[in-house]
Amino acid sequence: MEPSLNASELVVRRFTHKDLPEIRQALIDIHRDAYADAMDDEFNQRFPWFVNHWGGNPDFACVIAFDGEEPVAFAYGAPATAQREWWREHLEQVPDKSLTFSFSELAVRTEWRKTGTAELVSRSLLDGRDEDLVVLLVDLDHPKVQNTYESWGFRKVGDRQPFPDSPVYAVMLAELPLK
Repeated sequence: MEPSLNASELVVRRFTHKDLPEIRQALIDIHRDAYADAMDDEFNQRFPWFVNHWGGNPDFACVIAFDGEEPVAFAYGAPATAQREWWREHLEQVPDKSLTFSFSELAVRTEWRKTGTAELVSRSLLDGRDEDLVVLLVDLDHPKVQNTYESWGFRKVGDRQPFPDSPVYAVMLAELPLK
C-alpha cells in the first residue's frame, strides 16, 4: 500500500506501560528510520535502553501514528517526579502550578517529515493531560525544531546535557494545554 503522506489521514493510537511489549519494536524501528543518518552515534544506539527506561514507568504514555497498519511516528513521556523536573534548575521563580509532564521522545519516519505528523503525535500525546506544564529537550544543533516548539507555546528556559555522551539540549517549557 502506498503511504498517503497526509497527517490528517493517520490514525493515532494511545498506549501505556502495559503495552510496551507490544509496541517496543515499533518504537525502535521508527527511531532507527528517523535517525538513520546518525545511527553510528553511540548515544542514538542506546535508544532501546531509553524505551525500556521510560516504558518501565507505570505512568508511561505513548501515542503512535499509523498509516494503515504501518507505524510512522510516535511521541512518549511520563509525569515528572516532583522537585526533579528538568526545568526547575533554570527558573528562579517556580510557577504556582508546577505539576509537569516530561515529553521524552518524538520520532517521525523520514518520508513523513514536513507533513504535520510531528505536531499530530505531539498534540495527541499532550491533549487532555492533567499536568500544568510540559517540558522537553531539543538538541541545540536543531534550531528549526526549537522554533517549531516555540510556535506551539514552548519557551527555552536553559540548556542541559543529561548524559556525558548526549548532545547539549535546550530545555523547553510550556503550559498545558498547548496553544
